[in-house]
Amino acid sequence: MASAQLRQRTKEEEEKERKINNDMNSSTTKMPKKKSAIAKRGLRSLAIAISLPLTLTLLNITFFSSTKSFNISKPSYLIPIWALHLASLCSAMLMGFSAWLVWAEGGFHRKPEALMVYLGQVGLSLAWGPVVFGLGASRVGLVVCVGLVGALVGCSRMFRVVNPVAGQLVKPCLVSAALVVVTNLRLVYC
Repeated sequence: MASAQLRQRTKEEEEKERKINNDMNSSTTKMPKKKSAIAKRGLRSLAIAISLPLTLTLLNITFFSSTKSFNISKPSYLIPIWALHLASLCSAMLMGFSAWLVWAEGGFHRKPEALMVYLGQVGLSLAWGPVVFGLGASRVGLVVCVGLVGALVGCSRMFRVVNPVAGQLVKPCLVSAALVVVTNLRLVYC
């Protein structure tokens, strides 16, 4: 049955197909250059989105959260300072990547409040170390921790609307914030 529907192509149809194939070949040689330029810009913006919060966190750790400026009498059961630093670095990288995913989808233009909540989260995460370790104000640090958790929950909800993966990437940052809250609670109530 299928062979009954077959017919031979005419020369005009063959020429038309060759022309279409030639057009496709010429356009595909132009497209990789354009795509590679877009990919380079995307990689550059991704590098900035991750390295900027990471650098700020490293500077914060270096200048404000060192053991020299540790004004609090440290209980023996307190979470090690290196674990807090590692958690904050991982959180900064994940939040930077998550924010980049939202930015790449155009989410900060559609929902500018998401950018404000993200910047608030960055500010609160950077403020906790100097407040608790530099100033020794563990009760004020507890308020900063609660604000940080609230900002992370807000980021998760707003990012999830734009990009579901970005919303899921915020959840490990909530674990990091919980570690900070536990540490701060131990400092307040010991």
